[in-house]
Amino acid sequence: MIKEDEYKERRDTLVSKMSKNSIAVIFSNSYKTRSNDTEYPYRQNSNFYYMTGFKEDNATLVLIKKNKNYKSILFVNKKDKVDELWNGKRLGAKEAKKRFLVDQVYTDDKFEEKYKEYISAKKSLYFDFDLTFSKADLLKKHSRNISNYKNIAPIIQKMRLVKSDSEIKLIKKAINITKDAHLRAMKFKKQDRFEYELLAEIEHSFKSQGAYSDAYTSIIAGGNNANTLHYIENNKPFKNNDLILIDAGCEYEHYASDITRTIPVSGKFTEEQKEVYNLVLDTQLKVLEAIKPGVKRTKLQKIAVKCLTESLVELGILKGDIKKLIKKEKYKPYYPHGIGHWMGIDVHDQCPYKDENGKEIVLAKGMVLTIEPGLYLDIDDKKVPQKYRGIGIRIEDDILLTDDGYENLSADIIKTVEDIESIN
Repeated sequence: MIKEDEYKERRDTLVSKMSKNSIAVIFSNSYKTRSNDTEYPYRQNSNFYYMTGFKEDNATLVLIKKNKNYKSILFVNKKDKVDELWNGKRLGAKEAKKRFLVDQVYTDDKFEEKYKEYISAKKSLYFDFDLTFSKADLLKKHSRNISNYKNIAPIIQKMRLVKSDSEIKLIKKAINITKDAHLRAMKFKKQDRFEYELLAEIEHSFKSQGAYSDAYTSIIAGGNNANTLHYIENNKPFKNNDLILIDAGCEYEHYASDITRTIPVSGKFTEEQKEVYNLVLDTQLKVLEAIKPGVKRTKLQKIAVKCLTESLVELGILKGDIKKLIKKEKYKPYYPHGIGHWMGIDVHDQCPYKDENGKEIVLAKGMVLTIEPGLYLDIDDKKVPQKYRGIGIRIEDDILLTDDGYENLSADIIKTVEDIESIN
């Protein structure tokens, strides 16, 4: 768990980046309607959570900076017996003041009144420009004297790039739970079953270990379904000689994991599947060899593109000079995505890839990213030799940058052909 003093340190850092005589307002998420009077499961706004660790809705963090000093105010749901009867207990202002290291706590119904007081003599207002119209309009309604509106989201997102030790522990916990789910999926008898049955095994493994939320909608893609990158129907039957691409990761205490493994329905790869699989795995291993502080993600992408283009030539799918094929992006139909992304509170962590000057941010100790090469050979693509059509493979691991290299946080989730076949 992350201690309250770490959240306070983050607020201190955020305020140090704000201009003098300014105010910052960060809202929690609201419940989202699913249909009629039913709602989606609640999930806190990531930037608000990063700054507070508070999971309730109808909450707002206000930071008021004069010169170097600042005041922190938290607004929370008021205690209401009827509301709590229907929707569960609230922390309330009194308990929130005991728990959070903020200067003042008020109930949410006092926000507008207090905000008008706070904003009156300020020059700059920091808030998330992606706010809903209602919240943004509320702020601007009382901010007529403000001369500068500044987007706070990119500032917080840049802070989220480098993970603390406590964040890394939570990510490792999420990955360890996900490891058990993928191993359970590998051992599960998949012949004559449906994708949703395998999904149920994975979901059971997540939730039985305290990971109540998925980090994203899981992909359980049998056969040619793997060639749809965001396949989430998960309702088709498995065919005995097909592969299954499983892209599934849990979220633990708001921190994500993101793992992909590709396994055979029967427990054994065909020769053609094995051939393609090992080319993708070799690509991932070559990319991993290049990871260390100071390296750019674009370099990792170039390694992946070169290796996978060479693989496509080896398989007889592409023909010609490797450099010319890469320049013309002939690999794109078979490898259309990037080599990976930042990961943390969000599975695709909302952190920048370029700095304020448009220069690419290089890898540094404490950053976490995914590495996920793949090859997607659609069943209807006549350019692909018949024996390879319908094969879709992705292999994805979660990587932590260290002092002089990296740690593969998901290394215990087996991925060689031999290991996968031996587990069945």
